[in-house]
Amino acid sequence: MKTSHNPAGQFPAFAHSATPPRTPVRQFPVVRQYMTATPHTIGPTSSLAAARRIMVQHQVRHLPVLDGGRIVGQLSERDLFLVESLPNVNPTDVRVEEAMVQNVFTVGPDTPVGEVVETMIERKLGSAVVCEGERVVGVFTTIDALQALHETLGQR
Repeated sequence: MKTSHNPAGQFPAFAHSATPPRTPVRQFPVVRQYMTATPHTIGPTSSLAAARRIMVQHQVRHLPVLDGGRIVGQLSERDLFLVESLPNVNPTDVRVEEAMVQNVFTVGPDTPVGEVVETMIERKLGSAVVCEGERVVGVFTTIDALQALHETLGQR
């Protein structure tokens, strides 16, 4: 291919062309965009009946369990159903710490949604507790993940 040289030392095709418009870089959504901020929490010595009241009153399915402001577990609606279905169990007599999951999946608020969803899928989790340092700042659930998916599909 033969090109001619102009006096300015530029190739003719680029001699007077403007810089092409830049396409904005699409940022991955992060958890803070979809999480439930300042979630309702419960203490480990509270009863399951108290946990049920909080869940019903506030229409939530996941309660981070805090002891002295520190995350020590998580109680889900599924955990409640399981314990309440056992024979001779009175939810007023059973404490949250007896039914909660202790190995809580925690993430930072700026963690990409995709990373969190991958872990939730692998571990079959319904939620992640969002923390900044030791402080619980939110809960990210499968419903939040579906909201992120819905918005992403709507952008196409």
